[in-house]
Amino acid sequence: MKKLFLVFSLIAFAVGIVGCTADPTETEAETTIEATTTEEATTTEEATTTEEATTTEEATTTEEATTTEATTTEETTTAEQVVSQGVTDTEILVGNTAAVTGAFAGVGVPFNDAIKAVFEQVNEDGGIGGREINFISYNDEFDATKGVTFTETLVEQDEVFALVGHFGTPTVGATLDYIQNQGVPMVYAATGINGLYFEESVGNPVMAVQPIYLTDGRIMAARALTHPVYGATGDAEFPTDGRIGVLYTNDDVGNSIKTGVETELDVLGISEENVTYISASLDTMASAVTDASFENLDVVILAMNQQPFAAALTEMANQNVNVPVFTSYVNADPTYVDPLQYNEDRPIFTNAWVDVFSEEGQAAVADYAAIIMAADFLDEETKTAYMTNSFAIAGYIAAVVFIEGLERVEANGEVLNWDNYIAAMEEGAIDIPMGGSVDFSGGKRWGIASMALLEYYVGDNPATEDVVETDFETFNQVVSIETIEEIEAKFE
Repeated sequence: MKKLFLVFSLIAFAVGIVGCTADPTETEAETTIEATTTEEATTTEEATTTEEATTTEEATTTEEATTTEATTTEETTTAEQVVSQGVTDTEILVGNTAAVTGAFAGVGVPFNDAIKAVFEQVNEDGGIGGREINFISYNDEFDATKGVTFTETLVEQDEVFALVGHFGTPTVGATLDYIQNQGVPMVYAATGINGLYFEESVGNPVMAVQPIYLTDGRIMAARALTHPVYGATGDAEFPTDGRIGVLYTNDDVGNSIKTGVETELDVLGISEENVTYISASLDTMASAVTDASFENLDVVILAMNQQPFAAALTEMANQNVNVPVFTSYVNADPTYVDPLQYNEDRPIFTNAWVDVFSEEGQAAVADYAAIIMAADFLDEETKTAYMTNSFAIAGYIAAVVFIEGLERVEANGEVLNWDNYIAAMEEGAIDIPMGGSVDFSGGKRWGIASMALLEYYVGDNPATEDVVETDFETFNQVVSIETIEEIEAKFE
């Protein structure tokens, strides 16, 4: 039981792919079975070079025809509809562009491997409507220019049906307009930039899943004001006239989260005089924390991703800024916390959009593990490593959500084209494995809008019974998944 608890605790790390500064290890980078290069694409069946996939003679120009059909759905009967590009009687071709070499290989490799594992299992079970799913991935090395080029290659030359697991802040941000203009479905963006957020946009092909940073920021702020962690005993409510410090990075991640924080503090009626916003970077973190130390703060919100987050914690320790810290789901990774600098007077809380502690969550963990363990292309060591790899979990979720749309179209007896697929995704909420749900109905493009709360823990390892340890690190769930509205209801 203790070992099972350890697995659940580790998986409870936030599934944060984002435009982040990852800290991949050499081992992680080597887990890819056949790392794609910038000149190659890999499918679930075999590697296909760009030259082979995009020869002028073989490339067809179904894009224009498909786009035209996509805009005339109301005038077209079901009998007259045709499948979209990437769909044949035997195949559904999808793809993405991701970083599978270089600094972000530790993110992109497990992310893509899990997508492949899901598709492999679906294909072994007979596919969707008799069609197998084949997956192409190009290696953009987390470079926006390459990401744009490969996205266009996927859509216009490879003619994929959909982009599954569109990867990273640089590429996602640079291709959103293109994707919407083309009309190709994009399911799951591995980032949370606010450009993915649309209040009501029926038919929009952009379908983000993981939380948008605006939502992340709102929940961070709401939790900072409602979670009882203040006072001498660490269990009091937020002070009536308490002061809030927001350290943010002046980039897409930091500014997107900051917008959410500002929005929520306004909703809750917090006076601007009680809030201090301080821009920070790796180079200026020391001075930013010094500025914060003079503000007599009761709580600090860190609107940033992993490396700045780690730097902020170090500076807070160095300068004895001991107040509760609330931060993004992307930072729920203990490798970015120095246990020797941890102070119980400076508890660290993160959002999280996975739930592995409920009965449903435990069942979802088992399903995920079964898919990974059954993957023929992964070796045993990699399979074991992926059991608690948050990036692999994210790829698994991306693939499962994409397949839900295919199954809905099949259940409806409709032709598999872009219009019908997007409409099927908008039929109602989609359950997220190990999480809550995402709802695209009515044109909502909000991503997951409910999250749990985790707290950093260092101490005895519950998986060991013979010894007492002091350096075991994890993030434990302290509040189950809640919506913004449920959190706000606690505020007085």
